[in-house]
Amino acid sequence: MADDKSKQAIIIKKVVKGGHASHGGAWKIAYADFVTAMMAFFLLLWLLNSVTQEQLEGISNYFAPVSVAGSTSGSGDILSGATISSEKGVAKSSTSKDSVVVNLPPPKAGTGGEEASGDKALSEEELEEERVKKVEDEQFEEAQKELELKFHEMPQFSELEESLLIDNTPEGLRIQLLDKDGLPMFSSGGSEMLPHARRLIQLVAKVIVKMPQQISISGHTDSKRFITETGYSNWELSSDRANAARRELVKTKIPYEKVSKVVGKAATEPFLKDDPESARNRRLAIIMLRGTGLEEIKEARKKAKAKKKKKKKKIETGLPGLHDIKKRQAREGVKTPAKPKPDVPHTPVKKSAKPKGLELKIGPEIKAPSLPGLDVIRKKQLNQGKGQSLQLIPAPPGTSQSQQLPGLDAIRKRQLEKPK
Repeated sequence: MADDKSKQAIIIKKVVKGGHASHGGAWKIAYADFVTAMMAFFLLLWLLNSVTQEQLEGISNYFAPVSVAGSTSGSGDILSGATISSEKGVAKSSTSKDSVVVNLPPPKAGTGGEEASGDKALSEEELEEERVKKVEDEQFEEAQKELELKFHEMPQFSELEESLLIDNTPEGLRIQLLDKDGLPMFSSGGSEMLPHARRLIQLVAKVIVKMPQQISISGHTDSKRFITETGYSNWELSSDRANAARRELVKTKIPYEKVSKVVGKAATEPFLKDDPESARNRRLAIIMLRGTGLEEIKEARKKAKAKKKKKKKKIETGLPGLHDIKKRQAREGVKTPAKPKPDVPHTPVKKSAKPKGLELKIGPEIKAPSLPGLDVIRKKQLNQGKGQSLQLIPAPPGTSQSQQLPGLDAIRKRQLEKPK
């Protein structure tokens, strides 16, 4: 058994791993097709932008057939209804389709957007005119809001709420003051302005004086026939009332040259056409004429631009790039730090002197006046006691030291010192 096992063949398996299959070039073809398609797409976009609308319509008409026949014979065939049997060669049928030839001009890049819209580029002067007109419209809106606000804030005008009418017309901002039943602005048949109408005119003047436009004043009456023996009629009446309003406006600090015209229109332009005899047809119309204040607006804009340019130049002369940084901060909503205040030299505060307290000063001893004749007595004692010891005059018995004569102790001391 041992020999059989030793003779058994030993089998060794070797596994040889094969490499990856070689890649082909199919992906290159797909990538090239993709790049070609993208190039064609962007080329199409460029062509659409470079040609005008008329050229696009011509191309569209060229490829769109005028009529389409249902059969392949006759006018819908290749010969378009022509026959070869004609003496002059090919004869065309009356129903054949005419060919359309469109001669396209060479495209110009970048002209399609502007010309297709049909609008021409405006010059700088025309753009400035448009901006100025826009500013004028904004001024009219602000004046209307301000006048309405002031009118409603004053309680004395509560009864005249229907007497003030403001509207924006092609001629300009029109302010109308209308009569009311039982509350007229002028005396009947006259041009004398009543107090409440005068106050209303003064309110309007406060707004007009701020505006640069010139004004036009027109008077209107109702259609009731009015004429006097002298021929004074609604024409003269409306003119006089308009002129009375002009005088009141000039009196309220409106410049004299600001009034452009004063007219009387009688009953030719009724406010209520269906009721020409209504009291509301009697009115005054004050119009701030559109376009008369453009020069002043232009001057104001020039000054504002010059001021802004000067400020910008001043900023740019500072640190380089500071202006761009501020713009970026404004876009991002970052608050600009406050400008530091200039250094002011510090002035020390003077300290107030402390209040002096009560100081007690001890002066030299002041001797009290002695009794009259005492000096003479003392001299006699001195003369008598020359060469002899002086005897002090004792104080009377029962006398305290405080009750003795002032200065007596000093005299005694001096008497004792001299004999030594």
